[in-house]
Amino acid sequence: MISPTDLRPLHDAEAISQAVGRVADAIAQELQGRGPVFLAGIPTRGAVLAQRLENLLRARGVDCGCGTVDISMHRDDLGLRGGLVELKGTTLPVDLENWNVVLVDDVQQTGRTARAAIEAVLAFGRPKRILYAVLADRGGRELPVRPDFTGLVLSVPASARVRVRLAGADEGEEGIFA
Repeated sequence: MISPTDLRPLHDAEAISQAVGRVADAIAQELQGRGPVFLAGIPTRGAVLAQRLENLLRARGVDCGCGTVDISMHRDDLGLRGGLVELKGTTLPVDLENWNVVLVDDVQQTGRTARAAIEAVLAFGRPKRILYAVLADRGGRELPVRPDFTGLVLSVPASARVRVRLAGADEGEEGIFA
């Protein structure tokens, strides 16, 4: 496994903080006054980012909740992974009918994680709307899925491994590495 110490830094903690602030501003502008907002973080780092966004959105007057969506059983590569799947748990409102659900993840690449998260949310009901927010978009789509809210756009080779390190999920200094 590649660790962030083996990679070169792309963005530091300050850049991450500013990017999360931009995402919060964009979500507030899009959803303020349009019904309750639920931030569904995709474990592990998406859940940490969802909590940060919840605090920022509440400070901006947005009615929101926060939880996690476990995509483990909705992935399209279950047969390729081998072994047992580690379930991480989902915490969503009981009834999603009138909620604006914002899926939150750290890095967008192929679109497969977002597809699995949408499927997982729909297993709990039919939200008013599902949107997708990411800290960083690195390109490399394999499915027609694009984030609605993006903090940073990364310019990295297709073969590059991108890693995010966040306080609350990882040890060491926050950053985005490739």
